[in-house]
Amino acid sequence: MTNLLELYVKLVGLILLGLFLGRKLPATVPPRLGQFLFWVGVPISIVAFLRQADLSAQIWIAPAIAHLAIFLGAFLAWLAIKGQAYLTHTTFQHPTQGSFILAAMVGNTGYIGFPVTLAMVGQDYFAWALFYDLLGSLFGAYGLGVALASRFGYGGTNYWQIFQAILINPALWSFGFGLLFCQISLPISVEFYLEKLGWIAVALSLVLIGMRLSLLTSWQRLPQATVSLAIKMLLVPLILGSALSFFGITGSAAKVIVLQMAMPPAFATMVLAETFNLDRDLAVTSLALGVILLLLTLPVWLWLF
Repeated sequence: MTNLLELYVKLVGLILLGLFLGRKLPATVPPRLGQFLFWVGVPISIVAFLRQADLSAQIWIAPAIAHLAIFLGAFLAWLAIKGQAYLTHTTFQHPTQGSFILAAMVGNTGYIGFPVTLAMVGQDYFAWALFYDLLGSLFGAYGLGVALASRFGYGGTNYWQIFQAILINPALWSFGFGLLFCQISLPISVEFYLEKLGWIAVALSLVLIGMRLSLLTSWQRLPQATVSLAIKMLLVPLILGSALSFFGITGSAAKVIVLQMAMPPAFATMVLAETFNLDRDLAVTSLALGVILLLLTLPVWLWLF
């Protein structure tokens, strides 16, 4: 309970700070901070926390669970669309269907999932969250997510640019470098400052979330967003979380996987909505409501698992 309260103070405090700064600072600041975190901050934090992580367990199963969660979320969202059409004899427009499915399948397992995992489980199991995000959520968003967005949207598709975006992702490169770097011994002072830099990057990522949310003004599509979030943040973690023991995942490792599955929709959903002309209002509403809903669902998952 103490750890949860500390997490809430930091999580809510840093996001609120970002909301305040987002309204006061020039509109160019959030994109620049995002670029800094993308190219520098997040890679440093990955290298720093990998040095403290336990890599001896069967962590390679984490991305497999991530892909299962992504496909299950997409399938349940498709069922919800078909069920709504059957019961009401009306159907969503194709762009709305695309945003609805994306919000139900891809989670913010990096900018929010990492700090939540580090605070509630610790650095020993950080590798589980990292593998889930980089080898699961990333490819889910820019692989299956792009395919769905191009299917339901009206934008053009340049698959070479998509491949380049994944290939040059510095988080993936720092992930590989960090795995090799774990074997190198460093002076205690260097380890100390490297870890501090990692935590600073985590704090800045939460501030950035607040800054981006400060720019979101639309709360339309609330009913559709509520259904997609129920799938993403309730049904999928409950179904797959209950089955983790069959995969041999128990204890703290199971807690990390459940927390990652229960994260709100990723900012990639808004990027894809913008790129492929999907329903932006639904994407925006799902993002904002998901962050608020996390504060209510997080204690439930910690209690259940």
